[in-house]
Amino acid sequence: MMNLMLAFLLTLFAGLSTGIGSLIAFFAKKTNKKFLSISLGFSAGVMIYVSLIEIFQKARTSLSGELGDKWGAWATVLAFFGGIFLIALIDKLIPEEENPHETKGVLADSVKTGETGETGEDKSKHLMRMGAFTALAIAIHNFPEGLATFVSALQDPSIAIPIVVAIAIHNIPEGIAVSVPIYQATGSRKKAFLYSFASGIVEPVGAIIGWLLLMPIMNDIIFGVIFAAVAGIMIFISVDELLPAAREYGEHHLSIYGLVAGMAVMAVSLLLFM
Repeated sequence: MMNLMLAFLLTLFAGLSTGIGSLIAFFAKKTNKKFLSISLGFSAGVMIYVSLIEIFQKARTSLSGELGDKWGAWATVLAFFGGIFLIALIDKLIPEEENPHETKGVLADSVKTGETGETGEDKSKHLMRMGAFTALAIAIHNFPEGLATFVSALQDPSIAIPIVVAIAIHNIPEGIAVSVPIYQATGSRKKAFLYSFASGIVEPVGAIIGWLLLMPIMNDIIFGVIFAAVAGIMIFISVDELLPAAREYGEHHLSIYGLVAGMAVMAVSLLLFM
């Protein structure tokens, strides 16, 4: 029971980090782009390292124990790419302008509108639609992310905590992407924050729903498949969203330094918990 509560609280923290993005958007006069670039690169490093070195290997061990070495290895690889295909399909089905993996475009449009002082009912409707659909898109993405975080925390909290921090960091720009256009459309910080909050709360809700559906049939094979798919999901998020965002916000080398630092921190933390 304690493991379930801890897993839920960690997933809740990761999801609600979109609210931190809202607060930054409202109160920070200027975003420290270099710091954001390093942070996003750091998150990618954590997620890539733990996915390939730890989660993938745990999935393979679990599946090989049930299916044998050969078929266990095949099942792990297929589940890994199945996770990548799932999150890529979700990405494909969401229009580019509302896709949280394209937040730079959303932010750029919002900033331009604020700088030029353009007003009018049509512009407000456009910004409101942009913010609302971005919130919906982020909510859809957060569903598998929530399940990934929850399952990781349930299996091994020492692995989950760095993953939670990484996902929390990557959720912050998403919160900005939701709140900026809605705030500019309505002038209401409360409404903008609530949209951002709602998109983030899907992460723990999705985790609970997914777990309740899987719990009756959970065994080592199901666990191994989920864990391998989780690794694939996190690799895709890292290379499709985090690294491009890190390069967009700062210099190319800063994102790489952050990436290497994230891998190093993850490696040391795993060694300390051996």
